Amino acid sequence: MDRRRSRMMRSRRGKRIELTRRDVEVFQALARYRYLSSSYLHAFAGGASEKRFVERLGDLFHEGFVGRPKVQWEEPDCRYRPTVYESEGKVGQALEGAAGNPGRCTYLASGAHRQFQHALMICETLASIDLAARVTEGLRFIPWSELLSRAPETTRLSPTPFRLPNPAGGCVVPDGLFGLEYEVGGEKSYRFFALEVDRGTMPIVRTDARQTSCLGKLAAYRAVIAERVYKSHLGVPNLFVLTLTVSEDRCRRIAAKLGGSDPLFLFKPASPLELRFPMPALLLNPWERASLPPLSING
Repeated sequence: MDRRRSRMMRSRRGKRIELTRRDVEVFQALARYRYLSSSYLHAFAGGASEKRFVERLGDLFHEGFVGRPKVQWEEPDCRYRPTVYESEGKVGQALEGAAGNPGRCTYLASGAHRQFQHALMICETLASIDLAARVTEGLRFIPWSELLSRAPETTRLSPTPFRLPNPAGGCVVPDGLFGLEYEVGGEKSYRFFALEVDRGTMPIVRTDARQTSCLGKLAAYRAVIAERVYKSHLGVPNLFVLTLTVSEDRCRRIAAKLGGSDPLFLFKPASPLELRFPMPALLLNPWERASLPPLSING
C-alpha cells in the first residue's frame, strides 16, 4: 500500500482490482452491518496476515469499492483505532453476481447518521454475537432480514416494520432485532432479542415521563411483552430485551431502577474501547438480570 495516501481522503490511482472471494466476503459483511472496522471485517473474511488484509482494504477504499465514514475522523483517538468502513461505492454492484443473499442484520438507513458512534456500537454488538455464533456448535444467528421475512404480512409491508406498537401509546424502536436458533439432538428451539445499546448519554430516569430515558424505554418494553406484541407484530414466540451499556456501575443502576424480577430483561457492560475488536463474550458469557440469576443466551 502507498503509505503517502491519506486514511481520510480517497486517492484513486487507477489500480486494477481483481476481486477475490475474501473481497466479496468483506462486501457481504458491510451489506449486512453498514459499519464495521477492519478488525471485524478480518474476523468475517479471514486471512493469515491482518497487515496485508488492512492493506487490501486500503486499496478497496481508494479505488472506490468501499467507504470510510468521514465522521470517524472527528474522534480524538481516531488515529489509534481500527479504521471503520461502510457499505458504499461499488459494494452493491460487486454483490450482484455473488451467490447467496447476505441479508441485513441492522435497519440502519443508508444516509449519514447524526449519532454515528451509537450506530457503530449497534453494528459491533450484533457482529460480535454473529461471529461467536458461527463457531459455536448447534447455534445459528438469525439476522433481522430473515426475522422480517417470516413476520405477518402487515408488518412486512410496513415502511417501518421495526417499530413495535406500544399498547400504552406510541411505539418502541429497538436498536436491533435478531434471533438465535439452538439445535440439540436434532431438536430446534428459538429465542428472539431486542437490543438496546446505551453509550451513557441518556438519563437513566427523568422526572418528566414524556422525555426520553433508559427506564422509560424499558417500561415500554414491559408493555410490549405483557401484551405479546412481539407475537402479533413479528410472529415470534418470545422476546428478550438485551441492554448493553458502558460500565458495570451503570449496568447495576439501570437494573436497580427497573426493579422487579423480569426474567426477560438482561444487562451487560461493554465499553466502546472493548468493542473495537470482536467480543465473543457477548454471546458466550452470561447476562445479568435484576433480582434473578444470570442467564446464558448461547444455549
